[in-house]
Amino acid sequence: MSEVSILDMCCGSRMFWMDKQDSRAVFTDKRAEQHVLCDGRTLQIRPDVIADFRALPFADNTFAQVVFDPPHLERAGENSWMRKKYGALDKSTWPQDIRAGFAEAFRVLRPNGTLIFKWNETQIPVSKVIALTDQKPTIWQRTGKGDKTHWIIFLKS
Repeated sequence: MSEVSILDMCCGSRMFWMDKQDSRAVFTDKRAEQHVLCDGRTLQIRPDVIADFRALPFADNTFAQVVFDPPHLERAGENSWMRKKYGALDKSTWPQDIRAGFAEAFRVLRPNGTLIFKWNETQIPVSKVIALTDQKPTIWQRTGKGDKTHWIIFLKS
Protein backbone atom coordinates (compact mmCIF):
# COMPACT_ATOMS: atom_id res chain seq x y z
CA MET A 1 0.00 0.00 0.00
CA SER A 2 1.31 3.43 -0.91
CA GLU A 3 1.68 6.29 1.55
CA VAL A 4 -1.53 8.11 2.39
CA SER A 5 -0.78 11.70 1.45
CA ILE A 6 -4.17 13.05 0.32
CA LEU A 7 -7.19 13.94 2.44
CA ASP A 8 -10.69 14.34 1.02
CA MET A 9 -12.44 16.21 3.85
CA CYS A 10 -16.04 15.77 2.59
CA CYS A 11 -15.86 12.82 0.24
CA GLY A 12 -19.57 12.15 -0.23
CA SER A 13 -19.83 9.51 -2.96
CA ARG A 14 -16.37 10.43 -4.36
CA MET A 15 -18.02 11.63 -7.57
CA PHE A 16 -15.07 13.38 -9.21
CA TRP A 17 -12.35 10.89 -8.21
CA MET A 18 -10.68 9.01 -11.08
CA ASP A 19 -10.03 6.10 -8.71
CA LYS A 20 -12.70 6.03 -5.99
CA GLN A 21 -10.49 3.66 -3.98
CA ASP A 22 -7.22 5.58 -4.44
CA SER A 23 -4.85 4.17 -1.82
CA ARG A 24 -2.98 7.47 -1.60
CA ALA A 25 -6.06 9.09 -0.06
CA VAL A 26 -8.08 8.94 3.12
CA PHE A 27 -11.74 9.77 2.57
CA THR A 28 -13.70 11.43 5.37
CA ASP A 29 -17.31 12.52 5.68
CA LYS A 30 -19.73 13.01 8.55
CA ARG A 31 -22.21 10.71 6.81
CA ALA A 32 -22.20 7.00 5.97
CA GLU A 33 -25.34 6.34 3.93
CA GLN A 34 -26.80 4.58 0.95
CA HIS A 35 -29.70 5.88 -1.15
CA VAL A 36 -31.54 5.05 -4.34
CA LEU A 37 -31.70 8.21 -6.43
CA CYS A 38 -34.59 9.41 -8.59
CA ASP A 39 -33.10 7.71 -11.66
CA GLY A 40 -32.72 4.35 -9.88
CA ARG A 41 -28.96 4.54 -9.34
CA THR A 42 -27.54 3.68 -5.94
CA LEU A 43 -25.64 6.44 -4.18
CA GLN A 44 -23.12 5.20 -1.62
CA ILE A 45 -21.39 7.45 0.89
CA ARG A 46 -18.73 5.27 2.48
CA PRO A 47 -15.93 7.29 4.08
CA ASP A 48 -12.83 5.60 5.47
CA VAL A 49 -13.21 7.81 8.55
CA ILE A 50 -16.39 9.40 9.90
CA ALA A 51 -15.33 12.98 10.67
CA ASP A 52 -16.69 16.50 10.72
CA PHE A 53 -14.62 18.81 8.49
CA ARG A 54 -14.69 21.43 11.26
CA ALA A 55 -12.71 19.18 13.64
CA LEU A 56 -10.57 16.65 11.77
CA PRO A 57 -8.95 13.78 13.70
CA PHE A 58 -5.51 14.23 12.10
CA ALA A 59 -2.27 15.81 13.28
CA ASP A 60 -1.03 19.16 12.00
CA ASN A 61 0.93 19.09 8.71
CA THR A 62 -0.12 15.53 7.81
CA PHE A 63 -1.17 15.71 4.14
CA ALA A 64 0.54 16.87 0.95
CA GLN A 65 -2.83 17.52 -0.67
CA VAL A 66 -6.25 18.29 0.80
CA VAL A 67 -9.52 18.31 -1.12
CA PHE A 68 -12.29 20.45 0.41
CA ASP A 69 -15.63 20.09 -1.39
CA PRO A 70 -18.16 20.95 1.32
CA PRO A 71 -21.93 20.93 0.89
CA HIS A 72 -22.96 24.05 -0.99
CA LEU A 73 -26.72 24.04 -0.45
CA GLU A 74 -28.43 25.89 2.37
CA ARG A 75 -31.87 25.12 0.97
CA ALA A 76 -32.55 21.46 0.16
CA GLY A 77 -35.58 19.40 1.10
CA GLU A 78 -35.07 16.92 3.94
CA ASN A 79 -35.64 13.96 1.60
CA SER A 80 -34.51 15.54 -1.67
CA TRP A 81 -32.04 13.75 -3.92
CA MET A 82 -29.89 16.93 -3.89
CA ARG A 83 -29.48 16.69 -0.10
CA LYS A 84 -28.78 12.97 -0.34
CA LYS A 85 -26.18 13.51 -3.04
CA TYR A 86 -24.45 16.68 -1.79
CA GLY A 87 -25.45 17.15 1.85
CA ALA A 88 -26.64 20.51 3.13
CA LEU A 89 -25.32 23.42 5.13
CA ASP A 90 -26.88 24.72 8.32
CA LYS A 91 -28.61 27.98 7.29
CA SER A 92 -27.67 29.77 10.50
CA THR A 93 -24.05 28.61 10.91
CA TRP A 94 -22.70 27.93 7.43
CA PRO A 95 -20.23 30.87 7.37
CA GLN A 96 -18.67 29.78 10.67
CA ASP A 97 -18.69 26.15 9.52
CA ILE A 98 -16.92 26.89 6.22
CA ARG A 99 -14.43 29.19 8.01
CA ALA A 100 -13.65 26.35 10.44
CA GLY A 101 -13.30 23.95 7.48
CA PHE A 102 -10.73 26.19 5.80
CA ALA A 103 -8.82 26.48 9.09
CA GLU A 104 -8.80 22.69 9.48
CA ALA A 105 -7.75 22.16 5.86
CA PHE A 106 -4.73 24.42 6.29
CA ARG A 107 -3.94 22.93 9.73
CA VAL A 108 -3.63 19.36 8.40
CA LEU A 109 -1.94 20.44 5.14
CA ARG A 110 1.85 20.22 5.05
CA PRO A 111 3.93 23.32 4.26
CA ASN A 112 4.06 23.68 0.46
CA GLY A 113 1.00 21.43 0.23
CA THR A 114 -1.94 22.04 -2.07
CA LEU A 115 -5.55 22.66 -1.08
CA ILE A 116 -8.11 22.03 -3.80
CA PHE A 117 -11.38 23.77 -2.95
CA LYS A 118 -14.57 23.17 -4.95
CA TRP A 119 -17.69 25.30 -4.65
CA ASN A 120 -20.94 25.54 -6.59
CA GLU A 121 -22.56 28.94 -6.23
CA THR A 122 -26.13 27.99 -7.15
CA GLN A 123 -27.33 29.27 -3.76
CA ILE A 124 -24.37 31.05 -2.13
CA PRO A 125 -22.00 33.27 -4.14
CA VAL A 126 -18.40 32.09 -4.12
CA SER A 127 -17.31 35.60 -3.13
CA LYS A 128 -19.02 35.14 0.26
CA VAL A 129 -17.28 31.79 0.73
CA ILE A 130 -13.77 32.74 -0.34
CA ALA A 131 -13.94 35.70 2.09
CA LEU A 132 -13.98 33.12 4.91
CA THR A 133 -10.25 32.41 4.53
CA ASP A 134 -7.35 34.83 4.52
CA GLN A 135 -5.30 32.49 2.33
CA LYS A 136 -4.56 33.60 -1.23
CA PRO A 137 -5.50 31.25 -4.11
CA THR A 138 -3.02 30.42 -6.86
CA ILE A 139 -5.52 29.20 -9.47
CA TRP A 140 -9.26 29.79 -9.87
CA GLN A 141 -11.26 28.07 -12.62
CA ARG A 142 -14.99 28.25 -13.28
CA THR A 143 -16.66 25.23 -14.89
CA GLY A 144 -20.01 23.55 -15.31
CA LYS A 145 -23.41 24.65 -16.49
CA GLY A 146 -23.41 28.44 -16.37
CA ASP A 147 -19.88 28.46 -14.90
CA LYS A 148 -21.32 28.05 -11.38
CA THR A 149 -18.76 25.52 -10.15
CA HIS A 150 -15.44 26.94 -9.01
CA TRP A 151 -12.20 25.00 -8.55
CA ILE A 152 -9.85 27.08 -6.43
CA ILE A 153 -6.32 25.97 -5.61
CA PHE A 154 -4.18 27.21 -2.73
CA LEU A 155 -0.53 26.58 -1.82
CA LYS A 156 0.25 26.53 1.89
CA SER A 157 3.24 28.71 2.72
